[in-house]
Amino acid sequence: MNSVSLRILTLVLAFVFSVHASFAQERRVPASRQEIQLSFAPVVRKSAPSVVNIYTRKIVRARQRTPLFNDPFFRRFFGDQFGQEFGSPRNRQQNSLGSGVIVDGKGLIVTNRHVIEGADEIRVVLHDRREFDASVMAADEKTDLAILRIKAKTPLPALELSDSDDLQVGDLVLAIGNPFGVGQTVTSGIVSAVSRTEVGLSKLGSFIQTDAAINPGNSGGALVGLNGRLVGINTAIYSKSGGSQGIGFAIPSNMVRAVIRGVTTTGKLVRPWMGASGQSVTQDIANSLGIDRPAGVLVSALHKDGAAARAGIRVGDVILAINGHEIYDPGALAHRIATLPVGDSIAVRIWRRKKTIALKLLLSAAPEKPARNVTLLSGEQPLSGAKIANMSPAVAEELSADPFEVGVFILDIERGSPASRLGFHIGDFIRGINGTETTSVQKLVQALKHPVDTWRVSVMRGGHTRDLVINR
Repeated sequence: MNSVSLRILTLVLAFVFSVHASFAQERRVPASRQEIQLSFAPVVRKSAPSVVNIYTRKIVRARQRTPLFNDPFFRRFFGDQFGQEFGSPRNRQQNSLGSGVIVDGKGLIVTNRHVIEGADEIRVVLHDRREFDASVMAADEKTDLAILRIKAKTPLPALELSDSDDLQVGDLVLAIGNPFGVGQTVTSGIVSAVSRTEVGLSKLGSFIQTDAAINPGNSGGALVGLNGRLVGINTAIYSKSGGSQGIGFAIPSNMVRAVIRGVTTTGKLVRPWMGASGQSVTQDIANSLGIDRPAGVLVSALHKDGAAARAGIRVGDVILAINGHEIYDPGALAHRIATLPVGDSIAVRIWRRKKTIALKLLLSAAPEKPARNVTLLSGEQPLSGAKIANMSPAVAEELSADPFEVGVFILDIERGSPASRLGFHIGDFIRGINGTETTSVQKLVQALKHPVDTWRVSVMRGGHTRDLVINR
């Protein structure tokens, strides 16, 4: 065979192999009985060692009461307080279980926050039965994710994260975890929906929905694609009986990646902050704005120090897409921004005056303006014992509060202090003292320096403002 023929043959073989590879990666239904009988065993063998069991212990203090104290005749003579005073405290141990996923060979484990919430002790059991005590690096309420660390002498089997944006409805997935404490189990199913936002599980939730059986104890376990990579962290089920009924939810791997990245590079979780809020576009709104169909978020408020305002977004604009991904509601917008790193420049497509406009937006962290100025109040006044601070977007992000609120809020309260006895709560906004508006810690401290016989304190709690009148 001459060199020309050999070269042609080489090109033909390369073409055949490339076509075969492309067909091998193509999504398709099984074409024969043999394909239906194919096994998930290679995928499980690859991914199962990265899924761990998590056992937690929590000590709960409770008082013992003898049955005698519950007798109405006895209580009539000695009073209700008698049993409380003489009931002896007793420690009770609560145990719970869940699952987790090793995402770094050096001992980094991802699970659900609710799996380890309030735990006094966290024990991790590996697939090979080794056990380790775990420490909590971060526990994020907004995503219901927690990052644990264990110390092992040898590298651990870590599961690689996939791009959850590539996931499509109908894709096959496997759920691996430890339901009911029976040991590691594997269930299979398909993705029945992506980007589920309005399910009330977390503030930054945009969940993968699957019919792979997920049961109590599966929380924190792995949702795995057929390439053996992590596509999500199993977090909840929809059930009226407590058992799996074919609707389970998983946190997408892109959100998992964002939380890991934020914690490991900064030591605390810092997210990008857009500084914009709004509402979903309904059919009526779409008709009034000249949009073909109801989609996007209608911007109703902008923070002057936010990335959205700096990029030129205005109140009344409709945010249609972020980096080419369509946005359908505020939850999807918040989730999309939260999966991106601080410092990224992103493409935003908006609708303004019946035209589509493309903008570039540089993501930044929520600013701490004004400085929080944490101050512990003292003296003969009703807020004595309260620790107060200025609200800012950065503080609001930490406390899951409204970043558009301005003023002074209670950060903490000393037990037994006047503020505690008078019923003030952590998170209360102090709007005014004796008719003086208190928009900063400095102004509030000044207002408290003038003792009076009757204090009038304006407090906002749960979105409602009330005026308290307190006599000396």
